[in-house]
Amino acid sequence: MKRAFLLPAAVAVTLLPLGAQSPAPAPAAAATLAQRIVHTDPAGYRPLTAVHGGAGSMSFTALLGRGAVTPEFNFLHRGVIPAGSGIGHHFHNVVEEMFVILDGEAQFTIDGRTASVKGPAGVLCRTGHSHAIYNPGPGPVQWMNLNVSLVAGVYDNFDLGDTRAGVALDAIPTFMTVRLDPSLLRAPGGRGRGAPAAPPPANAVLSRRIAGPAMFSTTWAYLDHVLVPPGATTPELTHESVGEAYYVLGGDGTIHLAAEPAAVRTGDAIAIRLGETTRFTNGGSAPLELLVMGVARDAAAKTALLTAAPR
Repeated sequence: MKRAFLLPAAVAVTLLPLGAQSPAPAPAAAATLAQRIVHTDPAGYRPLTAVHGGAGSMSFTALLGRGAVTPEFNFLHRGVIPAGSGIGHHFHNVVEEMFVILDGEAQFTIDGRTASVKGPAGVLCRTGHSHAIYNPGPGPVQWMNLNVSLVAGVYDNFDLGDTRAGVALDAIPTFMTVRLDPSLLRAPGGRGRGAPAAPPPANAVLSRRIAGPAMFSTTWAYLDHVLVPPGATTPELTHESVGEAYYVLGGDGTIHLAAEPAAVRTGDAIAIRLGETTRFTNGGSAPLELLVMGVARDAAAKTALLTAAPR
């Protein structure tokens, strides 16, 4: 049941218990790997107006729901923001959230400061901070939303009644922005500090950590951008302390969960839980491009990642 506290119309606070916002995932034994893969279907997007008091309307759906990766994982949403629409300015005090645009350009706000950001890119709003997004046009923007909570099963927001439409823009963003730029991807060990980048083998898997553990205040551990070229396979990865959510940005290929394979294509999402083992293969003719979201088992696992990060 959703508990709402009545406040003046300009603001609202909601605390949503487990399952109130997004459906809980089915137990692993209840579905095959292929059945666990969620396909993006714009026909299934849910239209909403004035999201968090924002301008216009937008539509989206939850590809991955609450608890799909770890108990603190809240959701991975996918949708579209039409021209002249957006998500209004609001605070998060228990969760942190990243809006991602896959194309176009949008105006992002963090703590009341707004700047225009070209996609594909993402902007993080940490716990205790406020954010918004607005699409000034002329066309729609493809959008994603990633969310992790400090407290398992809880989502919070405090709306400010501000659309952020027509506000003054900073020339340079004053907030953390991550870019999904394939030209920045590198093969493991392909470049030492201060050394020029060496051309990788044609079948080398390319990757970049676009957001590391120091950027997050929850058990959210990282965001990686990965490119698997035709004929390549990623190393087998056992998720001992970090679960992962994958979103296929482009191409198609095969995910292997231990010995079980399943096909994936552009727009697919899949949650990988602690203790599971995965790898990707690309038997097609085009690169397989992935966005990888890691969520740690607990604070200790997150700290271990943080202290092991290169300095």
